Amino acid sequence: MKLLIPGPVELDSEVLLAMAKPLMGHRTPDFEEILVECWRLLREVYQTRNDVAIITGSGTSAMEAAVASVIKEGDEVISITGGKFGERMGEIAQAFGAKVRRVDVEWGNTFALEDVERAVAESNAVAITLTHNETSTGVVHDAKAIGKLAREYDLLFIVDGITSVGGDDVKTDKWGIDLCITGSQKCLAAPPGLGFVAVSERAWEAIENNPRKRAYYLDLAKYRKSLAKNTTPFTPSVTLIYGLYAALKKIEEETLEARIKRHRTLAKATREAAKAMNLELFAAQRCASNTVTAIKIPSGLTDDDVRGALKREHGILVAGGQAQLKGKIFRIGHMGNVSFSDLVQVLAALELVLKKAGHELKPGEGVAAAEQVFASQK
Repeated sequence: MKLLIPGPVELDSEVLLAMAKPLMGHRTPDFEEILVECWRLLREVYQTRNDVAIITGSGTSAMEAAVASVIKEGDEVISITGGKFGERMGEIAQAFGAKVRRVDVEWGNTFALEDVERAVAESNAVAITLTHNETSTGVVHDAKAIGKLAREYDLLFIVDGITSVGGDDVKTDKWGIDLCITGSQKCLAAPPGLGFVAVSERAWEAIENNPRKRAYYLDLAKYRKSLAKNTTPFTPSVTLIYGLYAALKKIEEETLEARIKRHRTLAKATREAAKAMNLELFAAQRCASNTVTAIKIPSGLTDDDVRGALKREHGILVAGGQAQLKGKIFRIGHMGNVSFSDLVQVLAALELVLKKAGHELKPGEGVAAAEQVFASQK
């Protein structure tokens, strides 16, 4: 099965082979060397000088660690929604006793900055949360603008960068992100099961001054103590760290700049191909994601006509809609190791299943539109 979903992504053969190596002790000098290199490479991908905690757990575990470590019961938190994962950030804050003030955003669109500023000005918030790249809708939000706002109002800025770090531009330090979260199985193209949090000095201060932490395994203060010793506070997944190291080395070889450009080119090619196939994009053009494209299922067709046929007839898995978008959109993930040839394969197959299902299109025009985008790249 070929994966073109927004994670987990296809793994490079070198990453798979790395995970086949014999285990080593997680408190040994040899493993410490691997961890130190992983931290160095993660800082480069995050574009930060800050510490990066490595957590054995999914991206959601890193989201929970970030919130649980800085938020006290009764704290007010501004949560920008706009999709399934933006809502999750607010739900996690509520789970730890925060009073969450939501800034609701229409799914498929981005926030209006004046709405966010109004919510902040009318609150006693200590933090603001944002999902930078909302994969449920195919939208990327302007984290830089929210970072500036957070600084103006002295708020901690907590960002879910799970599907943007390593695939799109995420300037953690320049944008004033205090806790920047990502996961291994998305743009980093590493195996699932690792979460990461880049933590600013302002955030560390908030963590150390939080007297009522409601986490143990996910208490970032424990990770800071272990970082000083070049280790982790609890037994990490040694095998996954092997895979992570190999994946990060692949990013270094490609260079972050080239990787971001590749993701953006894939995104543009997908959007142009969809339009050439007489399909309607779900996300507004001005805020379309660079790592996943959401496309409306044509009128008269079903999810099975599109996604089901792609899986049955071509061995290609693309993602469906979530929550109120279930059965209404499908999503093509073009993150991680996806190449132009991978994208052409899914686009050609998509043309076939759509034509077979009765959708009006001219076969070959979608692929041609994608080729034109790539041909224009220098």
